[in-house]
Amino acid sequence: MAFVEVPWQKLSQEALLGLIEEFITRDGTDYGARELSLEEKTDEAMLRIKNYSILIVYDEASETCQLINSEDKKLYV
Repeated sequence: MAFVEVPWQKLSQEALLGLIEEFITRDGTDYGARELSLEEKTDEAMLRIKNYSILIVYDEASETCQLINSEDKKLYV
C-alpha cells in the first residue's frame, strides 16, 4: 500500500471538518465511558490533528483519505 501523509494545513477548513466528521461518526468508534457531543469529538480530533497525534493519509490505490494515529504510521509506510 502506498500512503502519502497530507499536512492538515493544506486542506480547506470545509474539507478538514468533513474528514473529521466522517471519521468520528463511523460505526464502532469508541470514545470511552462518557458520551461526547459531535462538537466535543470534532474539537478533540482537531486538537489531535494539530499536535500530530493523528495524521491525515491519502491512499493512492483507493484514492481516499483517512485519519490514523501517529503511532500507527509505521503500519502504513
